[in-house]
Amino acid sequence: MTDRRETPRPARRTSKPGSKDSKPPADWSEGERIAKWLARAGIASRRACETMIENGEIAVNGRKLTSPAFKVTGSETITVKGKRVSAPDATRLWRYHKPSGLITTTEDPAGRRTIFDEMPKHLPRVITVGRLDLTTEGLLLLTNDGELARALELPSNEFPRIYRARAHGRVTPEKLQALAEGIEVDGVRYAPIKAELERETGTNNWIRVELSEGKKREVRRALESVGLDVNRLIRISYGPFALDDLHPGAVEEVLPSELQAELGSMIKARQPRRDRGSRKPKASKADVETGLHKGKRSRTIRKK
Repeated sequence: MTDRRETPRPARRTSKPGSKDSKPPADWSEGERIAKWLARAGIASRRACETMIENGEIAVNGRKLTSPAFKVTGSETITVKGKRVSAPDATRLWRYHKPSGLITTTEDPAGRRTIFDEMPKHLPRVITVGRLDLTTEGLLLLTNDGELARALELPSNEFPRIYRARAHGRVTPEKLQALAEGIEVDGVRYAPIKAELERETGTNNWIRVELSEGKKREVRRALESVGLDVNRLIRISYGPFALDDLHPGAVEEVLPSELQAELGSMIKARQPRRDRGSRKPKASKADVETGLHKGKRSRTIRKK
């Protein structure tokens, strides 16, 4: 037995057209598409929500949807896998200093620890803006707005991602120029990457890398293609947001005023509720070594 369509068949007419008992047809021009509404509610990205709809995981007023071509106003009862979804809150954004050794996913079949296993319990439902590999450290943005996450991820919006990479190998002007011109690795074409040598530490070098695409393992693969073996990778900024001195494992919400100033054209000007902060953590020895202890910070949320 197949699932019923999201749009019911017209009811049997019980009165003559034009009579006072006749009801006007529903106006589907109001509201917004269900996938967009769910994305704003922080369920997932719009594309992921569309996949969930196609898999029959979304229902509106008890009726399971099979197509994303459906609009809602928010007054309906909307459920995801049987659990009711609350109306979207004001758009919020957090900075998170991801430590090495955590998976950027909600759960891992292999049983490895994920970033969500380490998040403060009072943090609302959030999704990540992109991902960081298991051993990659540094800035990971979190938001409750799937639409904003998608906008920040799109290469066409050209939000720069800046990393500090410690790599074994000799850095030459020729290698840096090859990266700046764009390279191809195993059939994957990478857009021009800005790379510059910061300092040498024995057989290793610290290299500042800036890119705007964010393809899977892009920094590691690009540097390895020119003979530089990356053994530590730290993302220090994403678009207008910097890691600064955020302690590993700490979460800090971007102030509403800063969020509006930086991304006001992408979000609605609404003021979210602020969480209580905690004291500024001291810089670790590793932070001092890599230069991550410099910069400004505001409020920090630590796992309890």
